[in-house]
Amino acid sequence: MAVSSFMVPLGSPAPEFDLPAVDGTRVSLTDLKGASATLVIFLSNHCPYVRRIEEGIGALASDYAGRVATVAICSNDVANYPDDGAARLAEQAARAGFTFPYLVDESQEVAHAYRAACTPDFFLYDGDLRLAYRGEFDDARPSNQVPVTGSSLRRAIDAVLAGQEAPGDQAPSLGCGIKWKPGNEPA
Repeated sequence: MAVSSFMVPLGSPAPEFDLPAVDGTRVSLTDLKGASATLVIFLSNHCPYVRRIEEGIGALASDYAGRVATVAICSNDVANYPDDGAARLAEQAARAGFTFPYLVDESQEVAHAYRAACTPDFFLYDGDLRLAYRGEFDDARPSNQVPVTGSSLRRAIDAVLAGQEAPGDQAPSLGCGIKWKPGNEPA
């Protein structure tokens, strides 16, 4: 069953994190500070909504490299969804052309802090790490043949990089619900 993102209030500050990456390093929000924009994406390897656009995410991140600090986070319960373990996420990163850090949120605390609901879930922050956009990548879904372009997110990134507000017509992201550990579901 598809789940929509929570649409966190614009202007919210980016919650701090310090997580292990699939390559064995650690990455924190502090490591990303100083960029003109920061993109935090909640992803998974097994979700068909992510699989449908993952190469587009890799292309978008490459197109904005050096201007937008991008990081992906997987918060899924790996015990019940082993395809979302670090080794499989590393395979996904290679397959999709991800050149950005892919982090593992084993405790799911970061997903809670960001109010992430689904995979994919996109959070774009301005240079002051204030939320400028939260919503869909584009109109591509597993059930349609719409080309994967990242048009919704690209419009928002372009606005933020130009020092403008992101478009106000932000549609929620749609995808697989985050696979919460038993008893860890958001209240």
